[in-house]
Amino acid sequence: MSARRTHRRLGARWRRRRPLRTRLAVAASAAVALVAVCVCVASFFVLRYKLYQQLDQNLAQTATLVAQQHEYDKDYGVLTGECRFLGAPACSQIVPADAADDPKKPYLLPVSGPTRQVAAGELAPYYTSFTLPDGKPGRMLTTHYGKGAAVQVAMRADIAERGVRQTAAILAVVGGAGVLLSAVGGYWVSRTGLAPVARLTATAERIAATRDARHRIELPPGPPERTGRDRKWGRFGRGGGGEDEVTRLATAFNTMLGELEESVAARRRLVADASHELRTPLTALRTNAELLARADLLNKAQRDRASGALARQLREVTGLVNDLIELARDEEPLPLVEDVALAPLVGHVVEAAREHWPGVVFVLDVSPDAAGLTLPGVPARLARLLTNLLDNAAKFSPPGGVVEVGLSAAYLTVRDHGPGISPEDLPHVFDRFYRAEKARALPGSGLGLAMARQIARAHGAELSAEQAPGGGALFRLTLR
Repeated sequence: MSARRTHRRLGARWRRRRPLRTRLAVAASAAVALVAVCVCVASFFVLRYKLYQQLDQNLAQTATLVAQQHEYDKDYGVLTGECRFLGAPACSQIVPADAADDPKKPYLLPVSGPTRQVAAGELAPYYTSFTLPDGKPGRMLTTHYGKGAAVQVAMRADIAERGVRQTAAILAVVGGAGVLLSAVGGYWVSRTGLAPVARLTATAERIAATRDARHRIELPPGPPERTGRDRKWGRFGRGGGGEDEVTRLATAFNTMLGELEESVAARRRLVADASHELRTPLTALRTNAELLARADLLNKAQRDRASGALARQLREVTGLVNDLIELARDEEPLPLVEDVALAPLVGHVVEAAREHWPGVVFVLDVSPDAAGLTLPGVPARLARLLTNLLDNAAKFSPPGGVVEVGLSAAYLTVRDHGPGISPEDLPHVFDRFYRAEKARALPGSGLGLAMARQIARAHGAELSAEQAPGGGALFRLTLR
C-alpha cells in the first residue's frame, strides 16, 4: 500500500512539474498509441484464429473422409503416413479405447490418455498442435471412430505458423508506426490547440509588466453580424457558431480587459476630477488660515468674516471628501441590509427636506398600492438617495416653488418646476463632478446625482432623468 501511495505521489509530482503542453501531448499520444496497439493486438488474434480455423476445417473434412473410407475396417494402427500442406491424404491412424488392443507396429501420431477417453466416448473431440516426426509443426484432430475407437488425422501447419509470424511482424511494424505517429500528432495537437492559451498568457504577462490594459488577444474572424462593441472587445455575436472553448476563453479575457481598461480610466478620471475640485477650496482654506494667522493685523469684522469663510470651506471640503468615500463604495454591506418600508422612509425624508428648505413646498403623494411596499436595502443609504434628489430639486426650484414627490408600486418620482435640464446636459447629469452651466453658480460639488445613481443600482433599481411635461426636471427611480 505504501509503495502504491509513493508511486501516486511521484506521478502527481511529475504532472505538476510538467507544463500543460507536455501533459496534453503525452495524454493525446498515449490515447492514440493505446488505440493503435489494441487494434494491432486484436487484428493479430483474429488473423491467427482464421488461419488455424481453416486448418481445423481441413482436418475435420479429412477425418470424415477417413471414416467413410474405412467404415468397416477395425484394424487399429496407422492408415496413411503422408502429412501434406492443407491437403489429403493426411497422416491418419485408428486408436482403440483399450491399450491392450494396440497393434504391434508403433503409432505415427502421439497417443495419450485423452485419446483413449475420446475412443471410449468419455471426452469430446479436440485439436492439438504438435511436432511431426520429421520436425515440422503439425496440427492434429482426435475424434470418434465407431464404438470403442478414435481416429486421429494430422497435417503440417507450416503455412499457418508462417502466416502467424508474418502477421505478427507486420502488425508490430504497423503498431510502432502508429505509436510514432501518435507522438507526432499529440505534439501537433498540443501545440496548435494551446496556441491561443499561449497568446493569452503572453498578453497577461505583457499587461502585468507594462500595466497597460489596452492589449487584446487576437481572435479569428467572427460572423458578419458582430456589433461595433463586440468588435471592440473581441466578442462574437450570438449567432456565431464557430466559437470553440479556447476562443470563448480568449473572448472572455478580452471582455475582462475591456472592463478593466474602463475601470482604470474611470479611476483616473475620478482622481483627476477630485484633485481639480479640491484645489479651489484648499486654496481658499490656506488663504483664510494665513489671514487668521495674522489676526492681530485684522479688525473684528475681518476676523469674523475670515473665520466664517474658513468654517464654510471646511464644511464643503468635508462634504466633498465624504461624498468621494461614498462613491468609492461599490456594494452595500450585507449585515446592514433589511426590508425597508418605503412609504415611511419617503415621508421622513420629505419632512427633513421641508425643514432644510423652508422656502420650497414639498408635496408627497403615496398611491394606495405602495402603502406596504418594501425594498431590501440599507435604510440610511436609501435615505441618502432620496435626500440627494430632493436637495437637487430644491436647489433648482424658484422661491416658493413646488417639488412633487410620488411613490407607486413601480416608481418613485421627484419633479421640480425649475429651469429643467437642457438636451446637451441630459446625458451627463449623473456623471461625477459634472455641473451644468446653470448650476455652476449654485453650491455643490456635482457628486450628489452620481451618488444617487450608484446607490440605486446597488439596490437593484435604476435612476433616470428626463424633461418634465410643462417644464422642470423629472427624476424617476424604477423599483424592482
